[in-house]
Amino acid sequence: MTEAVPHYRVAVIGTGFAGIGMAVRLRQAGLRDFVILERADGIGGTWRDNSYPGAACDVPSHLYSFSFALNPHWSRTFSPQPEIWDYMKRVAGEHGVDRHVRYGSDVKAARWEPEDNRWRIETSSGTVTAQFLVSGAGPLADPTYPDIKGLDAFEGKLFHSAEWDHDHDLTGRRVAVIGTGASAIQFVPKIQPQVGKLSLFQRTAPWVMFRHDRDITKAESWLYRNIPGAQQIARKSIYWGRESYILGFAKNPKLLGIVERLGRANINRSVKDPVLRAKLTPTFRAGCKRILMSNDYYPALARPNVDVVTDGIVEVRPNSVVTRDSSGKETEHEVDTIILGTGFQVTDPPIAHRVYDSEGRSLAEHWGNDVQAFRGTTVNGFPNAFVLAGPNTGLGHTSQVFMIEAQIRYTMEALKFACRNRVDRLEPRPEAQRAYNKMIDKSMQGTVWVTGGCDSWYLNEEGRNTTLWPTFTWNYALRTRWFDPHNYDLRRVRSTKKRKDAVPA
Repeated sequence: MTEAVPHYRVAVIGTGFAGIGMAVRLRQAGLRDFVILERADGIGGTWRDNSYPGAACDVPSHLYSFSFALNPHWSRTFSPQPEIWDYMKRVAGEHGVDRHVRYGSDVKAARWEPEDNRWRIETSSGTVTAQFLVSGAGPLADPTYPDIKGLDAFEGKLFHSAEWDHDHDLTGRRVAVIGTGASAIQFVPKIQPQVGKLSLFQRTAPWVMFRHDRDITKAESWLYRNIPGAQQIARKSIYWGRESYILGFAKNPKLLGIVERLGRANINRSVKDPVLRAKLTPTFRAGCKRILMSNDYYPALARPNVDVVTDGIVEVRPNSVVTRDSSGKETEHEVDTIILGTGFQVTDPPIAHRVYDSEGRSLAEHWGNDVQAFRGTTVNGFPNAFVLAGPNTGLGHTSQVFMIEAQIRYTMEALKFACRNRVDRLEPRPEAQRAYNKMIDKSMQGTVWVTGGCDSWYLNEEGRNTTLWPTFTWNYALRTRWFDPHNYDLRRVRSTKKRKDAVPA
């Protein structure tokens, strides 16, 4: 006898900020017929997985949280990873999210079945079906491993910062760190005093600003707990301060000269060696790549047991990393541990290779090298599907949670519209999607992300920015405040019976 496949009104992939926020809003709307598919054995997404030493957020704590669940208990102005993860677990618990989660359910394939008007989702724990599919598998979910000759043949210990091996004792080790992005600048200062020798392989020097991090005082915490609106005022002031960064990033990049002077001052404050200073000074406009924040990165690199290597890596041998300088001379750096700080599969997310349209074509194939969506959330050819943290919803200046909440609101408005108007299928029209992305491209012109003179992961091979939102986030929030049915092809339910699992209006 064949076991019945569980069917849900909505299936959500992932339990990061996107998955948790979506689940909370579904429950607040009165819907209980949904499932969250989580590949791990606990919630938290990237804040569960990235437990490397020094992991923290580079957006102020009061802003990096849900608008409906402010946290008066942050210990610092910039939250460390354990606190963010605890916050997410607490929100999930308080709102009953965890009871909807199927742990150990890695999505292998999600296929649209037009004859049944549903998604069939095959996971490592079994198959489920759902009328609506919401992907909360964010861009920082899957680490990127560099294509370096001989990497697989390394005989020492090798791991990615997103998969930190806490059992591997770094004391006295000869450690190679490949990459100088947001993760590396946090864990390098933490491991530097412990290791014997640290070789940092830097392809491009990032802009690193001083981070004004401090303890949140007891008086402040008391104020946030006991005075209504106090934390909202703090949150809004941070939001508008961060929003002003767009004036330099997108409106007048010449204003970024001030940021660059501050960045050079940060280098000069900590690094006295002129040769090392030259290695660490970026050659592109600030903001072209992600601007990083740290108070201890430069001091760590100036320590005697650290060597910053800017020559290109040729290969990895069983016990060393080999580089070649501009003259062709090769140097062998003996190491026993390699830590990869090489980021994530942002522009080619693995989940896109597992979501298929009615003809068996994956979302990744549909996109090719030019990732596009309508309002960053829905994609023509994939009915009843929503992508949170999708194309051109990333940020380089403020809280990603703000954008995620805007997308969740848009998704909920779409579901409510479908309920009120007896619509069982919705799909963005191709002309609406083209017009929207044309607007994105026009808004992106002249921004530092395309004129800043760097090769960043924001851009595809043709130089199109498929990652970031090109202007103020309040503008995006306005665009996604209401569902816009005129931009969608809709199919209405023929039956006159009301669905028991419908999303209340």
